[in-house]
Amino acid sequence: DEYQWRGPFYFIQGADPQFGLMKAWAVGDTNNGDDEWGEEIKLAEQAVQAINKLDPKPKFFVLCGDLIHGMPGTQWRKDQEQDLKNVLKNTDQDIPLVFVSGNHDIGNTPTRETIDNYCKNWGDDYFSFWVGGVFFLVLNSQLYFDSSKCPELKQAQDVWLNEQLAVAEKQKCKHIIVFQHIPLFLRKPDEDHDYFNLEKSVRQEIMEKFHKAGIKAVFSGHYHRNAGGSYRGLEVVVSSAIGCQLGEDTHGLRVVVVTDEKIVHRYYSLNELSSQGIEKELLDMLAKQN
Repeated sequence: DEYQWRGPFYFIQGADPQFGLMKAWAVGDTNNGDDEWGEEIKLAEQAVQAINKLDPKPKFFVLCGDLIHGMPGTQWRKDQEQDLKNVLKNTDQDIPLVFVSGNHDIGNTPTRETIDNYCKNWGDDYFSFWVGGVFFLVLNSQLYFDSSKCPELKQAQDVWLNEQLAVAEKQKCKHIIVFQHIPLFLRKPDEDHDYFNLEKSVRQEIMEKFHKAGIKAVFSGHYHRNAGGSYRGLEVVVSSAIGCQLGEDTHGLRVVVVTDEKIVHRYYSLNELSSQGIEKELLDMLAKQN
């Protein structure tokens, strides 16, 4: 069914609920200060309630990594994961959840063990799926950031990605959209490398591959601020966090409308989405049947 285009639809992208960061950031101890996350629980609950009220329903809700703050092996990690699961269980059962692994979920330098643990808890660290003629790819961006402790896993993802892009070409899909935690870049394709983007040579190779494959957009998080730009027709969209804000943005979610020709998106604060829902302009796009 889902190989076929059946008209416009939308999905919700969230990023970085990161249970524990708000307290850790406030006390200035991002390694051990994450022993409280009541604030994040409330925000995640607000996000779920806002999504459940939307009409028509989104096709899915994707969380682009850093589900929790506690790194692998740290004290509060299991409790943070359990509390997030308890909140997410209340998502309308007709709205599938899609999880993307972030650096806090599998470690800055992941290992086979940290990735296995993530997969047991949240599902595969990379996979693809179809919705209404659109092909979606979920990637483990940590393997592009530092795969020094599991080079064979990076190689496996690379081989898999090439296979998936070959499938997409054969299937004549309407659009290809990618989800990953770490952005390729924040504003410009040739900006310097830092903690919040991918290293330049790695980035260039991925951007070129995505461009050649006709990928339209890459949605990510990690930055805890809204940002983005484009590279040869490939749009890079960086969404701020459901949880801790590191810039001037509000806790929020991104509404992404997929039409025949294009992908249109807008970031909403949780308050705005809860109280007003999606604006008329986007709803009108969804109503246009092809």
